[in-house]
Amino acid sequence: MGDLFSDSAAERSAANAPLPQRVRPRTLDELVGQQHVLGPGTALRRAIEEGRAPSMILHGPPGVGKTTIARIVAVATDATFEELSAVSARVDDVRGVIARAKDRLGGNGTRTLLFIDEIHRFDKRQQDSVLHAVEDGLVTLIGATTENPYFEVNQALLSRCTVIELEPLTPEELAQVVERGARELGAAPSDDVTAGIATVAGGDARTALQTLELAWETAGASGETLALEHVRDAARKRPLRYDRAGDRHYDLASAFIKSMRGSDPDAAVYYLAAMLEGGEDPRFLARRIVIAASEDVGNADPRALLVAAAAAQAVEHVGLPEAQLNLAQAAIYVARAPKSNASARAIWDARAEVRRDGIAEPPAALRGSGYRGAETRGHGVGYVSPHDDPAAADVDHLPEGLRGRTYYVPSGNGEESEEDATRGDRDG
Repeated sequence: MGDLFSDSAAERSAANAPLPQRVRPRTLDELVGQQHVLGPGTALRRAIEEGRAPSMILHGPPGVGKTTIARIVAVATDATFEELSAVSARVDDVRGVIARAKDRLGGNGTRTLLFIDEIHRFDKRQQDSVLHAVEDGLVTLIGATTENPYFEVNQALLSRCTVIELEPLTPEELAQVVERGARELGAAPSDDVTAGIATVAGGDARTALQTLELAWETAGASGETLALEHVRDAARKRPLRYDRAGDRHYDLASAFIKSMRGSDPDAAVYYLAAMLEGGEDPRFLARRIVIAASEDVGNADPRALLVAAAAAQAVEHVGLPEAQLNLAQAAIYVARAPKSNASARAIWDARAEVRRDGIAEPPAALRGSGYRGAETRGHGVGYVSPHDDPAAADVDHLPEGLRGRTYYVPSGNGEESEEDATRGDRDG
């Protein structure tokens, strides 16, 4: 009787499950997207189909198939599927899975696939608890994470797993997902509705299906045909994938910096907007603009640093949302300014030389002479101020062993093209 009730409950649960659960792919052929790693003929697909799937870390944004792939692998390899969530699982839970895996393997030769969702939340001790089971082949581990595993998963576990990066689904792939969900619902969305759902889903298949289901139910409750207004009502805000300490942060920050360096004000403003919408700290953005003003513009346009520093100060005094105007102005100014990294290269080269060779003593004439007895040591003797004799400005002020060395080489761009040509090359 207990089994009868359990079977009935399972059937009703499946029938009442959310749409993403009901249409979850069960084979690699049904899986939409990720063709770069699971398409026909790929090494990973062949390994899965031949029952020799490796332990792996699936890294990608939400709704791209991490859990689905793990379940498909379990079926394809005839393995028992065990799932843990790193949010709630303890070391004892991991040990329990390992103990059951030993019993299965020893009893009837059945393998175990351990799926750990959000594995980046496991601390080092928890990750170590599964290490030997993976190493010995007792379990096949599939970890899922939205964070960069190279930041969050310890090296020992990473070295025993294949890291697979999954990508957001394209609008065309999301349209396939929506069509599959519509067949399950008995709906017939128009091409415009399908495209609208794909647009608001932001590469996330789960979001696409949830939006479709809610929009269809809303339209049905009103006795209306499913339309774009129902989609907009179901998806009030497009999901924004951003993190302030992981891949998304570093990728967008890199694109922002390189867009300013590449003199592309439109791209610079876009990436600035993306990070602001994602909740980035405006002070971080201000610091990057200030750095770019010197590193990438420098003396080709010295005013860039003034504008950037003023924007940074405005962020502190004004705050968001108004400070977005100051940040945008500064980012656009830096992007449009003539470029030179001559100042940056000068300090990088000089510091590298100091680290390599140590600090050389300055010429005696340049040393401090503001104390009694300095003259008897030769300090300051022979020094001539350029204010008294302009010719003194042509004297090489470097330590004796470095005379003739050139660190600052004007780029010829912007105001650096106006550098005094008489300065010359001391090496000549």
